[in-house]
Amino acid sequence: MLRLPTDTRNPGRTMLDIPSRVRVHVETLLAAQNDMGVCDAFEQYAPVGKPDAMNAPHPPKVAGIDSTVPSPAHTVAPAHAASGTSAVPPPNAPGVLLQDRLAGWVSDLTTLHELTERLARTDALPEALQELLRAGAALVGARRGLVVLEPTDGLGPDTTIGLGLARADLGHMETVPRSSLSYGRILDGLPGCDGEIAQPDLFAEDGLDPRHREVAARLGYAASYALPLSTRTAGRLGAAVWLYDEPAEPSERRRHLVGLYVRYAAEHLARLLEVERTRACMRTMAEELLPSRLPRMAGVQLAARHRTGPRGGGDWYDALPLPDAALGLAVGSVTGSGPSAVAAMGRLRASLRAYAVMEGEDPVAVLSDLELLLRLTEPARSATALFAYCEPALRKITLAGAGHTPPLLIGERRTEYVETSVSAPLGMLACWEAPSVELTAEAGETVLLYTDGLLHRTGDPTDRAFARLHSAAAGVPRALRRDPDAVVDHVLRTVLPDGRDRADSEEDVVLLAARFE
Repeated sequence: MLRLPTDTRNPGRTMLDIPSRVRVHVETLLAAQNDMGVCDAFEQYAPVGKPDAMNAPHPPKVAGIDSTVPSPAHTVAPAHAASGTSAVPPPNAPGVLLQDRLAGWVSDLTTLHELTERLARTDALPEALQELLRAGAALVGARRGLVVLEPTDGLGPDTTIGLGLARADLGHMETVPRSSLSYGRILDGLPGCDGEIAQPDLFAEDGLDPRHREVAARLGYAASYALPLSTRTAGRLGAAVWLYDEPAEPSERRRHLVGLYVRYAAEHLARLLEVERTRACMRTMAEELLPSRLPRMAGVQLAARHRTGPRGGGDWYDALPLPDAALGLAVGSVTGSGPSAVAAMGRLRASLRAYAVMEGEDPVAVLSDLELLLRLTEPARSATALFAYCEPALRKITLAGAGHTPPLLIGERRTEYVETSVSAPLGMLACWEAPSVELTAEAGETVLLYTDGLLHRTGDPTDRAFARLHSAAAGVPRALRRDPDAVVDHVLRTVLPDGRDRADSEEDVVLLAARFE
């Protein structure tokens, strides 16, 4: 707390006494104040001498909207209260002015700290854009706004997110020529539009585009304030604009605060943008290495679902026609994640297809060859796999698994796991060997193959995860059992509810269903 005692040696002087823990160099603080750009607003603050008013800054209302910039409750007492006397110092006393300036400086720093902390906690691009809009609206005193993400390198992603604007409102704004919109001029890189653009009174502007005038009247905004989103390394990422219901523009203090915030936000968005691009690249790679479509064969219907993590994983599936009207079904998982795991998955799947064509009627031989290849070419990696040789006309299935989860048989009269022998994953032993299993499906029954990522994403222990999967399969409504796509969707949503099937996770998920007619 600041105290303003009187110098006993010079009764006419007032001495600034600051405890050692908070003692600062006054000239340095004032220079920092000027650099923050907040001193210009101090003359508008309420006088400190009022006993019922805080000495914190109170920014004026903008366009009839109450300011949403947080006003922290300061603990600095008025100067006369601190000194213990009843005398009220003059409003322009040096100590009072410095005290107000310090309070305003701390207020602005606290506000920026809180807003940037909230932004730093966002780890997804849409969430960060929404937080940017909310914080910017609070800093400039607006109620609505939108941010347009449109990186200049053309690599995307391109998106538009609104605050207080419905999708139809954003559609109306897209009908306005970009050269008439402040953020449109920023995005197009027009001369003189590389900084802030304030339009304090749209309807008073000469030469305003008629369509812009019509849309502004329709949506009920009369002023706007736009800022570019750019960094030195990534260049221009997009632009943000906030809309006022009445003619208005932010004060110099508000402009400086939002400028500092947006510079930090742009750096954060650039990092999230790179993460999003990496995820999209990994998803594309994984999808390209998986079947583009499932084969159509008489006597069997197929459906598959694949969910990959943000870094890309090694879970895969395959379905390929074989000689003698047979069908090969396979699922598997390669250890690790990232580009190396995705590449290994692609090589393993391609090799299994070749072995299946040559000796698919013997699943044990197929997996033995695959294990030998994996051990010779990638000795530091292991994998699980399951291969099934299906004869749709007979509804006969011969399968073998290497450390993989057992298939699930779903029918009208039974829902049960297929009894498979316990075996090690590929690449774990000097020579892999396991017996095959034969089963015959009844008409209308579905064989569900899946990877262990489905169980791991539940977060339950293994036995409870298996029980959850069995319950989900047994609970498939009778009306859906004729459609394997409906079956896998029901199982996926039931085992992983509340969007966990699509949420980011280190675990990939694969489901492959074959319904026999």
